[in-house]
Amino acid sequence: MSQATLPRAYDEVVEFFANGPGTDAIAAFKLSEAALERVRYLLSKKSAATLTDDENEELDQCVQLDRLMMLIRSQARLRSRTTRGA
Repeated sequence: MSQATLPRAYDEVVEFFANGPGTDAIAAFKLSEAALERVRYLLSKKSAATLTDDENEELDQCVQLDRLMMLIRSQARLRSRTTRGA
C-alpha cells in the first residue's frame, strides 16, 4: 500500500466517534494496522529529517491525538468499571 493511500490516524478516530461507540468500544479502541504503518512511516521520516511541513503537522496531530485518546480510554474504562460495579 502506498503512503498516499494509508489512512490518517485522525480520520480513523473521527470516523470511530461519528459512529457513536459505547464505553466498552472506546476503552478497547486501537488504530488499524494501516494507520499505525502511516505513523511509523512519519516517525521514520522524522528520524531521517526528511519530513515535509504537512507531514510534520500530521505527526504532531498524531501525538496530540494519542494523548487525547489515552485520556478518553482511561475515562471510558473507569466508567465501565463503575457501571458494572453498581
